[in-house]
Amino acid sequence: MPDQKIMESDHVLLYLDQRRTYLVKVEAGKTFHTHKGFIKFDDLIGKEYGSIVTSSLGVKFIALKPLLRDYIMKAVRRTQITYPKDIALIIIFSGIGPGSRVVEAGTGTGALTMALAHYVKPNGHVYSYEVRREFLETAEKNIKRAGLADFVELKNKDITAGIDEVDVDAVILDMATPWLVVSSAFKALKPCGTLVSFSPTIDQVVKTVEALGENGFIDIETVECLMRGMQTERGKTRPQTLMTAHTGYITFARKALKTPPTEMGQKGKYQR
Repeated sequence: MPDQKIMESDHVLLYLDQRRTYLVKVEAGKTFHTHKGFIKFDDLIGKEYGSIVTSSLGVKFIALKPLLRDYIMKAVRRTQITYPKDIALIIIFSGIGPGSRVVEAGTGTGALTMALAHYVKPNGHVYSYEVRREFLETAEKNIKRAGLADFVELKNKDITAGIDEVDVDAVILDMATPWLVVSSAFKALKPCGTLVSFSPTIDQVVKTVEALGENGFIDIETVECLMRGMQTERGKTRPQTLMTAHTGYITFARKALKTPPTEMGQKGKYQR
């Protein structure tokens, strides 16, 4: 079983309550300041994850080992992140796993990139395209903090100009014009490979679905995932007033042929 003791340079999630958690990097001789007092990192080093640490004001925090969702939700943001509810569907429908090779665009803050890298390790790889260099710089920091940099190649390129990789298992698109990538995605994918596109508007979905049908993709499906939390307390259990409703539409498809119908003079053969 891996060592569960907190070491210098490890990341720790300091848990005060469900609404107040802090993802910190442990550095000897330094302190972390909160409205409930400061915590000495020296007091954390050598403790087991799950231990209680007391602040200078006597408030107790629990030092938890961060989960993937913590790295995602606590990511430094320059753009809106993909929510875990959508990430989960993207991953399960993409069919990726350890050893998969995945092309992604655009990187944004790297939230989805981290999740993809987590599931393709230890011998898979994610090739992530992003046109905005400043976004890549932020994403790189988030990915490194999660310990996933070895499984990601960040590319400051416009994916609509073409995909460099071939024989990939999945192409994941979170960008404004995914339909412009469908043709090159078909060429980059292995037979039976998957394409997954996340779009906030239905107009984007319609254009993407039409392009998928024209380029030899089958099993095309679009879904929307809504998530509502529950207030669970004896005698007061009820749905929470606020919920994470629409974030976007997710479209899935699979590559059916080695040559797109448009190149065979069969345009629209697979359209629904």
